[in-house]
Amino acid sequence: MSKIIVGLDIGTTKIACFVGRRNEHGKIEILSMGKTESLGVMRGMVSNIEKTIHSITGAVEEAQNRVDGQLKINTVNVGIAGQHIKSIQHRGIHTRTNLENEISQKDIDKLVDDMYKMAMPPGEQIITVLPQEYIVDNEQGIKDPIGMSGVRLEANFHIITGNVGASMNIHKCVERSGLKVKDIVLEPIASADAVLTDEEKEAGVVLVDIGGGTTDVAIFHEGIIRHTAVIPFGGNVITEDIKEGCTIMKRQAEKLKQKFGSALASESQENEVVAIPGLRGRAPKEITLRNLASIVQARMEEIIDLVHYEIRNSGYEKKLIGGIVVTGGGSQLKHITQLFEYVTGMDTRLGYPTEHLANTNTEAVMSPMYATGIGLVLKGFEDLDKITQPEAASTGEVKTHSEKTRGSFFDTIIQKGKTWFAEEDE
Repeated sequence: MSKIIVGLDIGTTKIACFVGRRNEHGKIEILSMGKTESLGVMRGMVSNIEKTIHSITGAVEEAQNRVDGQLKINTVNVGIAGQHIKSIQHRGIHTRTNLENEISQKDIDKLVDDMYKMAMPPGEQIITVLPQEYIVDNEQGIKDPIGMSGVRLEANFHIITGNVGASMNIHKCVERSGLKVKDIVLEPIASADAVLTDEEKEAGVVLVDIGGGTTDVAIFHEGIIRHTAVIPFGGNVITEDIKEGCTIMKRQAEKLKQKFGSALASESQENEVVAIPGLRGRAPKEITLRNLASIVQARMEEIIDLVHYEIRNSGYEKKLIGGIVVTGGGSQLKHITQLFEYVTGMDTRLGYPTEHLANTNTEAVMSPMYATGIGLVLKGFEDLDKITQPEAASTGEVKTHSEKTRGSFFDTIIQKGKTWFAEEDE
């Protein structure tokens, strides 16, 4: 069987596990998926270890059982989000001693590895280092310096940082579920891999992934990631508002949002009414769809305003020809693209995660809510393709997240944390 990559999306409302492989035509197909309700995650961060482990185990087992034959999932690519995520720009320099040789992947890896050792404020850790463009002997704007000659290799980096504790909690949950973390990937980057075309990334585009607990933003221009942000509001706050505004149960509010929710009140008829069963012995509650849409629109506008602020903040607002691509579970609200266009003035489309998948077996995973999970699988294959050095290719190894950060100041903190957790479990 060809190489298999597993993506594990630990979300606020669901935990989903996707198993993917590359077919004979070089396209990636999703072999199976497993999904469970997420019980221990709030706003993208683990809040209850035991419940999260239980949900992860359920999703992984379901994914395993759906594949014919004996598939055993061992290693996973995991997504990370949450309010604690920050991004910084930094420049790295690598002076080469051997001028006879051309610049190789090894030189780029050294530059990237050095970034992982950068000193961070207390309690923060580098999650991902993304090279933006390279400078060779003061020659600017080089996208791929491999094969060039030069002494001084520099690069501008987009560095994603996050809370050490949040990262440790994810590691702990996955490892106690009997799995190994291959890599931790920022969720908007994974979603972007699944739903954006290379043409859109080149033209300039904003990816907005509306999840249950967070809304993730990633801005691309000239094929390079320029800005990332995590907004601590998602579909759950809309459900809470419906629950409060209509004085109904949360379960009913969620169903109401999914079935009748609209992001534009003006599109709903005044006289359309839906009846919600009352509590034991009480009369049903009647809610007009116009009122429901007003509640949804008010909260959705707040989220879009925060997205629009991030777009302005990035400095790329006037350069984004590709407009906005909305994905994630929250993007399934009716008329959401119209509201985005109305508030931001930018072209908007819905993003489906089948952009880079083979046509087979995709019906079950067509929904935008699976963008992050499928993106994690695609990211895993991307990392696999980067193995160009002969010594790495012979072993078929990609550096795991912990190997990249080994030796950094916070690596020691994580090791200490693991020891404390181990002592606690004894």
